[in-house]
Amino acid sequence: MLDISLQNFESDLITASAQQPVLLDIWAPWCGPCKALGPLLERLETAYAGRFKLAKLNSDDQPEIAGQLSQMFGVRSIPFCVLFKGGQPVDGFVGALPESEVRAFLDKHVPSAAEVAAEDEMDEAEALMAEGDVEHAIEKLREALATNPGNDAARVDYLRALLRAGRIAEARHAYEPVATKVLLDARLAACGYWLAACEAAAQARSREEIGQAIATNKRDFAARFELAQIHLAGQRFTEALDELLEIVMRDKTWSAELARKTYVAVLELMSKPAPAKTEVAVPAGTLEIARRGTPAAADPVVDAYRRRLSMVLF
Repeated sequence: MLDISLQNFESDLITASAQQPVLLDIWAPWCGPCKALGPLLERLETAYAGRFKLAKLNSDDQPEIAGQLSQMFGVRSIPFCVLFKGGQPVDGFVGALPESEVRAFLDKHVPSAAEVAAEDEMDEAEALMAEGDVEHAIEKLREALATNPGNDAARVDYLRALLRAGRIAEARHAYEPVATKVLLDARLAACGYWLAACEAAAQARSREEIGQAIATNKRDFAARFELAQIHLAGQRFTEALDELLEIVMRDKTWSAELARKTYVAVLELMSKPAPAKTEVAVPAGTLEIARRGTPAAADPVVDAYRRRLSMVLF
């Protein structure tokens, strides 16, 4: 449990909630219901075993923070609890609710024990991938998916690890349950294009044969796309982009824009995900409770290839 003030509001509440939900209990020493609710929240913090962090704010000592939160939610009484998640206040409740109702409130926003375990598996897998231990990373990601089959972030990481390891049949099996989601998730769509390239590359002509076909006819887009798929399957992403761009430059609509769509998918595979946080404007001179997200660091290679595509298309 933490006591929140203006000094640690940013680090221990806003920033901390980007990693773990934080429940802020706004109370006062003279408030009888606050004295009943406080111990209950402390017991729940222990019972939830790290799935949320409890913070407390004395409204008498910190009227600026308490006042802005009360105004934001239209609340005039205490105890008043606000749940912070992803750097922002997302929900709250008023009064000394019974334990069952507080648990119901928490369960709407706090990850389950199984979800926390899956996130831990994903973190371990990421570390293993960074070390080059792809096989053990795959096992961790498989465990995360077994815990929560609906975790699309874990499925994307799992697919990418399988494709990186050349385990194409397993990747196809893992991809099929989410194939219908590709229009809604660019990461899954990119994995689908990579998977298709790996499957096509297994049946492709030799690079020498394809090269001869292209030399004979620069507009043999099927041959050039075949070469791009071989490069993509071999994880030579920039080489794949170069071939795809040649097609787009000569015929933007070839094969229902397949070259352009594959190009965009390769850029997605090369890009690091950016944290998605909503920007909320606040009046000048007020405490900034709603935090702006920080974009992922730019990749100069990806940015350069995005510009090249834009120049061709527009």
